[in-house]
Amino acid sequence: MLKYCLKRLLLAVVTMLVVTAITFFAMNAVPGGPFDSEKAPSPEVMAVLNERYNLDKPVGVQFVLYLQNLLHGDFGVSIKTGRNISTIISDSFRVSARLGWKAIVTATLLGLLLGCVAARYNNHWPDRVIIFFTSLMVSVPSFVVASLLMLVFCLQLKWVPAWTADNSSLILPVAALSVFPMANIIRFTKTSMLDALNQNYIRTARAKGLPEWVVIFKHAFKNAAIPVITYVGPMIAGVLTGSVVIETVFTIGGLGSQFVSGIANRDYTLIMGTTIFMAAVIITITFISDILYKLVDPRIKF
Repeated sequence: MLKYCLKRLLLAVVTMLVVTAITFFAMNAVPGGPFDSEKAPSPEVMAVLNERYNLDKPVGVQFVLYLQNLLHGDFGVSIKTGRNISTIISDSFRVSARLGWKAIVTATLLGLLLGCVAARYNNHWPDRVIIFFTSLMVSVPSFVVASLLMLVFCLQLKWVPAWTADNSSLILPVAALSVFPMANIIRFTKTSMLDALNQNYIRTARAKGLPEWVVIFKHAFKNAAIPVITYVGPMIAGVLTGSVVIETVFTIGGLGSQFVSGIANRDYTLIMGTTIFMAAVIITITFISDILYKLVDPRIKF
């Protein structure tokens, strides 16, 4: 297992380097620059700004200088605002994480519970109702779900505010963000549970007279959890790094909104910083989910 972990760590470093290189060169390949606007500065000021941010150097030299700063933990400063990129990422990720962990818990708990119910009552009305709404949730885009929730609960019923100054009302964003992953967890859970419930050890457990909830949640679920973990790991990473659509609809200034702002303003350092941070989160959580396979099922060989 130690050998496997070392290989994965080496692969993670290579992956981060590839992501950084692709993002950097693709960003510089797009025509235009961060200072191109209707009120562009004078040529003298433009020359000073380009020199300050190393934009006057060849792209290859810029990349090497950026890697050198990155190795020292320096993401640079925002070209547009002058703020430290590390500070921007820290502040915005707190907002995304505050929204994300609630959506993760909601999606995981409800998804596992409804998936087990659907498997237990396979081809009966509870299963048909759950699968109908699951198919509907997977088919409808997230921005449509967010807009409908806002229309019904904010404008029509007026139960919750659409926006607050401190983003304290996260009920609707959490609901909108958890819908799609919850539907997928339900599908994964039902499929793996159906396979587990048809095994001989389940028949033996039922023959011993064990309560049905013990058979499902103690015996069947443990062996059915591995495919679910496969999805939950990347799902957690994706939710934590922020949902661009949800944050935009509900005007939440999270990491996803910062990423979109960086692209819109051609803020090179902000684009690079948010991309590298999100890639690091995804790689780390995917690595942890792989290790959890071994803890859930010791029979797995790396």
